[in-house]
Parts: sequence; C-alpha cells; structure tokens
Amino acid sequence: QVQLVESGGGLVQAGGSLRLSCAASGRTFDNWDMGWFRQAPGEEREFLASIRWSGARIDYLDSVKGRFTISVDSAKNMVYLQINSLKPEDTAVYLCAADQTDRGKYYEARSPTLYDIWGHGTQVTVSS
Repeated sequence: QVQLVESGGGLVQAGGSLRLSCAASGRTFDNWDMGWFRQAPGEEREFLASIRWSGARIDYLDSVKGRFTISVDSAKNMVYLQINSLKPEDTAVYLCAADQTDRGKYYEARSPTLYDIWGHGTQVTVSS
C-alpha cells in the first residue's frame, strides 16, 4: 500500500512562495492521477491541481492558474506544488492524494471522492 507524506508548509508573509512536496512510498503507476487539495477550517476540501504520474496531463483549478505549478519527479517518487504570490486566503492544510483508477489520460479528476490514498497534510499559513 502506497503512503503519501507531505512537507514544505509553514508560516510565510503575503507575496512569498512555498514549494510543497509529497513523497510516495511504495510502487506507483504511470496511469495514476496525483492531486493537490487544500482545506481551511470549516470549509470543504478544495481541488487545486492534478497531474498524471507519467506527467502526461496537468489540470488546474482556474483560480490558481498562473500562481500554482504542479510537477512530478517519478525517479524520486515525488510530487510538488509550487505556490507563488501567496495570499492570506491561501491559508489551509494542503493535502496530496492519489487516484489509483485509470480513468484515461483526458479525464480531469477533481472530486476528492475519486482519490483513495491521502496524506495527512501540511499546514500553510500566510500572514498579511
């Protein structure tokens, strides 16, 4: 069973940047989708971005395009989320997840219910 561990969160001033990392232990497959989500207190879990483990397809929530960049290093079993121009409203727990079902390379897996492996998350706090 693959386990996911996020890291890279912290306290940062508005306008700053962070690179979040997600380490996958165990065997992964090129047809998996890897997603980044975030959840603020009292809010629903929000899709941010996803990428096929092969890197063949990338999908972003429209509101984060241009500020967030998802990438994968399959040799290191790592998925990253680069966040630039951080805003106080970006404050949340950021979670990495894996969708093990092959839905085809054109399917945009945005619903949290499609993902069956989750990390515990890393806290990002942005001060104004």
